[in-house]
Amino acid sequence: MRKHPREKGAAGARFAVAGSRLSDRRQDREGRTSRRWAVALVLLALPALLPAHAPAQELEPRAYSPSPVGANFLILSYARSAGDVIFDPSLPFSDVKAAVNSAVLAYGRVFGLCGRSASAAVLAPYAWGSMSGNVAEQFRSIERAGPADLRTRLVVNLLGGPALSPREFAQRRPRTTLGTSLLVVVPTGQYDPAKLINISANRWAVKPELGLSHPVGRFTLETYAGVWLFTDNADFYGGSRREQAPLTAFQAHVGYAFKPRLWLAGDATYYAGGHTTLDGVEKQDRQENSRLGLTLSVPVGRQFSLKVSWATGVTARIGSDFNTFGVAWQAVWF
Repeated sequence: MRKHPREKGAAGARFAVAGSRLSDRRQDREGRTSRRWAVALVLLALPALLPAHAPAQELEPRAYSPSPVGANFLILSYARSAGDVIFDPSLPFSDVKAAVNSAVLAYGRVFGLCGRSASAAVLAPYAWGSMSGNVAEQFRSIERAGPADLRTRLVVNLLGGPALSPREFAQRRPRTTLGTSLLVVVPTGQYDPAKLINISANRWAVKPELGLSHPVGRFTLETYAGVWLFTDNADFYGGSRREQAPLTAFQAHVGYAFKPRLWLAGDATYYAGGHTTLDGVEKQDRQENSRLGLTLSVPVGRQFSLKVSWATGVTARIGSDFNTFGVAWQAVWF
């Protein structure tokens, strides 16, 4: 028996509605899958986009060199880091790249503390950057810009760095020094819990460190050992709690002084650890990376100096594998 044309139309409509519902459910599943992969991408790559952007990647020669009491430092610096972000090979991410720019205004002062040379500094950074790559064969990109987390740093020379006046300091002979420092990152930067990627990490971070410096003629040999400790981000995307394990960091520098205030240093760093946990679930994102770099400091007149730095990744297990270029203008006065 042949169906009435209206019955055919009704059946076709029911089929179309069912197909539409099936398509909607498929798109919804694909959307949820895409969002899950996006969350995973952020959990692994987030440190690459923060100016704590890989805090362990920092290479800072002469960080523990003593200075005369009463010296004031004003520093304006710019740095750009760009390169690849490396993931666990089992994850469907490919061609992920990031570029991070940061401008920092810093002020520091040298003073005496229990007869030892000490200094305190505050750093106010502003950052902007982008990340792009393929997530499950779909291209994604993001951009962010805004004030980053404020940093404060206290350095105290324990051995070989007595508190000296400018006149006494000019007459001193270089000697082996041992110093300690405490760097504190304050969560004051731009943060929105509704966004997966932010400028601020929305948590406190502290880095206690020891630094040893030994002069050999015109050469200076330095080695530092420290550990980053993080509080939790209790307001991560979606109301989750994000934790990060301690991240150990080591630096080594070999510097050569051509003349006072004109020097060149070869730099190296290695850092390991720092795996993250989201709502009690541990992620397979432990870092174990190393970098090499060069730093050149050139005097400009009696009160100013220009410092240029470059660094590149050597080995990278998980995280960012960046090339970094930086330039800093420093003014000193008493």
